[in-house]
Amino acid sequence: MRQTKTGILLANLGTPDAPTSDAVKRYLRQFLSDPRVVDTPRLLWWPLLRGVILPLRAPRVAKLYQSVWMEGGSPLMVYSRQQQQALAQRLPQTPVALGMSYGSPSLESAVDELLAQNVDHIVVLPLYPQYSCSTVAAVWNELARILAHKRRIPGISFIRDYADDEGYIRALANSARAAFAAHGEPDLLLLSYHGIPQRYADEGDDYPQRCRDTTRELVSALGIAHDKVMMTFQSRFGREPWLTPYTDETLKMLAEKGVKHVQVMCPGFSADCLETLEEIAVQNREIFLEAGGQKYEYIPALNASADHIDMMVKLTAAVR
Repeated sequence: MRQTKTGILLANLGTPDAPTSDAVKRYLRQFLSDPRVVDTPRLLWWPLLRGVILPLRAPRVAKLYQSVWMEGGSPLMVYSRQQQQALAQRLPQTPVALGMSYGSPSLESAVDELLAQNVDHIVVLPLYPQYSCSTVAAVWNELARILAHKRRIPGISFIRDYADDEGYIRALANSARAAFAAHGEPDLLLLSYHGIPQRYADEGDDYPQRCRDTTRELVSALGIAHDKVMMTFQSRFGREPWLTPYTDETLKMLAEKGVKHVQVMCPGFSADCLETLEEIAVQNREIFLEAGGQKYEYIPALNASADHIDMMVKLTAAVR
């Protein structure tokens, strides 16, 4: 019987190649041109994107990237590479490639890397714990485009999401417990997920439910009272309504109501990035403290922690 050689493709969103206005503009152009991300008709959207949004937004975002840039690249790139390397060490007989939906390394380069190692089955793990049409489906679309041009198509196992996976919940709970031990148990644990337009959910995206699933399982694993946990949504963009409650407005409200100590965790982010290290750890901290809060800690993403890599090993083993 012929033995199948399996490879693993870790997929994430992507990042600019440098913290410069030009690099950020290139990245945002590709990201915001994907109809899975922004579904406004192209004839309306592209002139606005290229003539107004990119020239105004790229310099501002570049400055934010400069504040968190690391040796080796953006935080997302550094931690994603660490995840790839750690998983490869755990699975020495299984090639592991990293690909991004936008920017480099591209998903196409990751597929080519695996095919060059003669794999005939690829396990695709998009590192978005909760499915959304704007993230996981974008990986699916790009993968289909890539394979449409290949003569030899490998078998594909596609992991849709892992919002309530036991290993993922265990890793989150252990991370929260470590923060409680280091800083004291907060008055409130805020779980901040990346937002999507409310319209996407109304049209069938089950992302909000998958966020609720993660929250429910994490609260159960921690054994804390439901009134000591809140779920919010961050990083909204544009003028149409997004999922609520909004993280920044909620933190301001909590401080004004007398909540003194909060810890914020972002369970929708598998690796720390601009949205966690700058938006949550810096901007939202300022909002909370300026409104009267006293203690604020951001609980880092799981990144390449042992618990997180254990989860990846078990999750991919189920379909290898």
